[in-house]
Amino acid sequence: MYIQRDLEEKIRRYLSKPEILAIVGARQCGKTTILKEIYKTQKNAVYIDFEDRDALELFNNDIKSFYKLYAKDADYLFIDEFQYARAGGQKLKFLYDTYKIKILISGSSVLDLTLQAVSFLVGRIFIFYLYPFNFSEYLRYRNFKLFRNIYSEIKKKSRLYLSGKSKSFPVYNKPILKKLLEYYQEYAVFGGYPRVILSETREDKITVLENIYNTYFLREIRDILQLGSEEELRKLIKALALQAGSLVSYKELGQLTSLNYSNLMKHISILEKTFVIKKIPPYYTNKRIEIAKTPKIFFIDNGFMNTVTKNFQELKNRADRGSLNENYAAGQLIKEGFDLHYWRTKSKAEVDFVFESEGKLKAIEIKSTLFSNQAGRSLLSFMGKYSPHRTIVASENYSSMDSQRDISFMPIFFL
Repeated sequence: MYIQRDLEEKIRRYLSKPEILAIVGARQCGKTTILKEIYKTQKNAVYIDFEDRDALELFNNDIKSFYKLYAKDADYLFIDEFQYARAGGQKLKFLYDTYKIKILISGSSVLDLTLQAVSFLVGRIFIFYLYPFNFSEYLRYRNFKLFRNIYSEIKKKSRLYLSGKSKSFPVYNKPILKKLLEYYQEYAVFGGYPRVILSETREDKITVLENIYNTYFLREIRDILQLGSEEELRKLIKALALQAGSLVSYKELGQLTSLNYSNLMKHISILEKTFVIKKIPPYYTNKRIEIAKTPKIFFIDNGFMNTVTKNFQELKNRADRGSLNENYAAGQLIKEGFDLHYWRTKSKAEVDFVFESEGKLKAIEIKSTLFSNQAGRSLLSFMGKYSPHRTIVASENYSSMDSQRDISFMPIFFL
């Protein structure tokens, strides 16, 4: 079953452009599905899967014959599982420069594109990142009427407000917020991998997530790092999951995993390049009073993180509820393309997320529950120092506008 993705519309806008289009992302997040969906709507198109070893061998060893056999006279060439190609960037460059054909590829990791392809394809390729479903896509499938008639309109207004294109803060209806919160609570625990969303029972969702983690992810990372054992990798991922949203201590991580600094940094880099985690650096202008180096690490998908810690309790019963909400917010904002930072002073004043959008500074603080216009001292301190264009406190249950202090109190699922 095909579930519409936000990225599809964006890719379709570039189908008439000459550049190669590459869809990259984590395993099992729907790259093949979206590639096939676009392929089905194009006339005179060819679809090749590099799991087909005959096609792959011809591509690797005789690119001219590959073109003649598979793509000659076609207007579009779709290649799935491109990461299996050897020296793929050089061969794509040859096809692009020699033949008038539109090329779309997908790959399970950005590694092959960064190490092999991009250096040959500068000016010839647009890269699109496909992540597990964001909350909007998830809701579109789970309750289309709620998504179409209510959520999408409020989300659009929220985004315009957050970007600064609108001065009007959206008004939220409490019964609607309660309904949306039910869906958010499920999403915050199980995340947005397509097969998880399609699974009907809690047990099925857990089983799918465990298989994604053990069968697809660990196998891929083990092969990339050429590991004899997965034990150190498992320890590292679990340590990161238990500390998600906290300041990273590489010394502590090294002690927990028995990895030396060089191998620890290599493992973390691979986890980031395979779309499992994201490092968030600090925001600062004064190195003397603001932390200048230590990053935070978040997981792209809450369901993946909960699989690692083996904790699928309901959100309202979680001891780590605040951390889970913060990780959700980070994942959503990363999927939206924002370049996130956090702010923290040496006196430990802290704001969860700081970023620029269209040249304007935004600050977001995450809370689990609120019942009034509560803004912490740290957020007020940041506002006094930097005067952000938008300041938002996001929680599960509260919606309001503090016009006097210019602070928006927004439900977290509208970020």
